[in-house]
Amino acid sequence: MKRLRWQILIVILALAAIAVILLTQRRAEQAAAPSASSTEVAGGPQPISGGIYTEGLIGSPSRLNPVLDFYNSVDRDVNRLIYSSLLRFDDRGLPVTDLAESWGISQDGTVYNFSIKEGARWHDGEAVTSEDVAFTAGLLSSPDLPIPEDIQAFWEDIEVKALNPQLVQFTLPEPFAPFLDYVTFGILPEHLLAEMEPEAIIDADFNLAPVGSGPYRFDRWLADEDRIEGLVLSAFDDYYGPPGFIDQIAFLYFDSPPEALSAYQAGEILGISRISNQVLNSALAEPDLRFYTGRLPEMSILLFNLDNPEKAFLGEMEVRKALMHGLNRQRMIDTLLMGQGIIARGPILPGTWAFYDGIELPGYDPDEAIDILRSIDFIIPAEGGRIRAREGEMLAFTLLHPEDEQNAVLAQFIQQSWLQIGVDVTLEAVPYESLIDSRLSRHIYDAALVDLTLFRSPDPDPYPFWHQAQITGGQNYAAWDDRPASEYLEQARLTLDLEERTRLYRNFQVRFAQELPAIPLIHPVYTYAVDDQVQGIRMGPVFDSSDRLAQAFTWFLLEQEEN
Repeated sequence: MKRLRWQILIVILALAAIAVILLTQRRAEQAAAPSASSTEVAGGPQPISGGIYTEGLIGSPSRLNPVLDFYNSVDRDVNRLIYSSLLRFDDRGLPVTDLAESWGISQDGTVYNFSIKEGARWHDGEAVTSEDVAFTAGLLSSPDLPIPEDIQAFWEDIEVKALNPQLVQFTLPEPFAPFLDYVTFGILPEHLLAEMEPEAIIDADFNLAPVGSGPYRFDRWLADEDRIEGLVLSAFDDYYGPPGFIDQIAFLYFDSPPEALSAYQAGEILGISRISNQVLNSALAEPDLRFYTGRLPEMSILLFNLDNPEKAFLGEMEVRKALMHGLNRQRMIDTLLMGQGIIARGPILPGTWAFYDGIELPGYDPDEAIDILRSIDFIIPAEGGRIRAREGEMLAFTLLHPEDEQNAVLAQFIQQSWLQIGVDVTLEAVPYESLIDSRLSRHIYDAALVDLTLFRSPDPDPYPFWHQAQITGGQNYAAWDDRPASEYLEQARLTLDLEERTRLYRNFQVRFAQELPAIPLIHPVYTYAVDDQVQGIRMGPVFDSSDRLAQAFTWFLLEQEEN
């Protein structure tokens, strides 16, 4: 269900049978997750309630509705505090409970039951029930709402039932281990929206005066004449989880990072949602501004058409290894991205439970690159210059890249780097849609610089990009036809045991490193800045910018005075 983007998923069971179906009431990984119930900071200042935190968001509001926020990150930032989900994911990609008290999975992996926390209430005082969950899940399959097509298609095949007010059941057509990724949607109040047709929800007044069940409730908009400048959220007194220390959180909207930084310098806000390279140096000069940086769920990667008879040498692992030796990825980060990136080490995001750090991909070594090419009978001119292949053909090919400025700069760096080891590369900038639909999906290319984007997908599941079955009609644009790797991915999708899935993904990553079907380049990072008077902030790798607010209930502005 994941997507590749460039620039940037029988009858009602009797209650007596449910006990037989459930294997576990709480996944083992929950036990390893840090507790969120503590209201004290050990060995540090002791927070007390009070104060207002104001943050600048870069962008404009649209609809404060979690079913309608797929294409607006600033709406998702606000919705993260207003709405609840059955589950959330920690920064390692492991599921932890939110509105769900516990969950269980049937032995065959097709039935998931979630128990909702007792006492959970909507901001209008009504009880949250399983009917709310079933109602929201039903909206996700509606073709009348602006929901990504793959998400709609996924939910069309899922049967959702409210077994009783506190128990909701999802039945899948077949086992699918990454399913928990899909129950992190924000839950809507059925009692306020059920009478509306789905298309009517798009422009409903509810989207401007939302009612959720999260830690903060919508309070009011901040407007100047007809222009919305921001909004205010207030702590929800009846929240089922730990209460937030900060009484109110206000968001102000800005058109650009420089405008937000100016507002901070003027004392209008305490936090800036995104520090871009455009303002990085100026922001670093602010003495009271603290920075929190996390790896984004993205990767710049070089794909090769491994099934291109006109450039058959790209199908040779030794050639791809030599090309990787010819790239100084750290220099790319330092000089082109102002240090805002980390070197990619494989097809799975680092810092997550599935990442295996026991492998090393080829590092920068241009001499080794030339030695490898010479060892497989490529002709290296004594006077230097471009390499000829074994039948006299030049070692040359075309590199596609998205036509945005950043990818153009990266592509030029790659071109110059490979020229230094004798490889002649022609660059071709292609519009986003054409790159996917006309070239990659039809395998009409030699090599391509692309951005693999996994936003809001904590489960690694590399199946869509690397499995054999995805070569035709899928997203295996490299046409990597490798049976051992495909078997690991198949089995990992079916097993629910985390330890076994970890082993399978480790084996997959080892196989990827051996065959090197593509060259992972860089993971960009997300940088968030907050004034040092706001304490208790912690942030790890993020799967969406709204993840920075996941622990907002632990932030504080006031602390107890020492006696």
